[in-house]
Amino acid sequence: MPTIQLTLISKPDCHLCDTAREVVDGVVAELGSAASVRVEELSILEHPDLYEKHVEEIPVVLINGRVHNIWRVDPARLKKAILEAAE
Repeated sequence: MPTIQLTLISKPDCHLCDTAREVVDGVVAELGSAASVRVEELSILEHPDLYEKHVEEIPVVLINGRVHNIWRVDPARLKKAILEAAE
């Protein structure tokens, strides 16, 4: 089973980012051993390239480097995308 790289691009004091983090954590926990997921969170304030690219879109969720979605994270859609990436 491949390890899925899930990246959350966020910034401090962002309520949408806090909610996205909760959804990501919940979905990963729910999946358990059904998928191997490595979660990384990057702040646009610490990465100028990400700031330039995503300043108006955060939070952004990437799965294996590809944009899954921006702003709001739907748990069912995220779960489905992770499972598809794990196939």
